[in-house]
Amino acid sequence: MAAEEDVKQRQIVENRARNISHNVRCTECGSQSIEDSQADVAILLRKLIRDEIKAGKSDKEIYKKLEDEYGETVLYAPKFDLQTAGIWLSPVIVGGIAAGIWAYQKHRQRTNVHIMALNLVRGVPLTPREKETMLDILTPPPPPRKWWWPGK
Repeated sequence: MAAEEDVKQRQIVENRARNISHNVRCTECGSQSIEDSQADVAILLRKLIRDEIKAGKSDKEIYKKLEDEYGETVLYAPKFDLQTAGIWLSPVIVGGIAAGIWAYQKHRQRTNVHIMALNLVRGVPLTPREKETMLDILTPPPPPRKWWWPGK
């Protein structure tokens, strides 16, 4: 019975160590986790993780120790703070700005200054049919599509 419990305990330690190792970047390789790397530093880090688990440390404590010793870049999942928020949210912000510019241009195309001027001069607003006719007459044709422009 004691041997079975010892084997189970070793499997638990091994599974936790592998899970942590998959989330830690090899400082020598950079593109591999320490679980996949055979660099000397990766082997030492895997041993350190197993020793910390055997000492009763939690996963958070182990990650914190690795981050303190090797810097934030050793972890594959960076902290979400004000600095990284800008990086993560920049595509959304750029997309929002592009959508706003597109919507403004579409609005500007539909709001023709000539029709507003005619409404003021006549003193009576144009009927929808007159407005449509004026838009057809006054709206310039769309620019020719470039060969590199999408949606050709």
